[in-house]
Amino acid sequence: MKYVCVCGYEYDTAAGDPGGHVAPGTPVDQLPDDWVCPGCGLGKDALSPA
Repeated sequence: MKYVCVCGYEYDTAAGDPGGHVAPGTPVDQLPDDWVCPGCGLGKDALSPA
């Protein structure tokens, strides 16, 4: 599933976030509490389903 941040960054659960040390297959609700969007620095609550 894909999610989009308010800044336009797209988080794809299948790919994870290698730069943020998030493994592929990690759903948004299991992102670490300190995860921030690489595009703007907002938290995971800024992501919404694409």
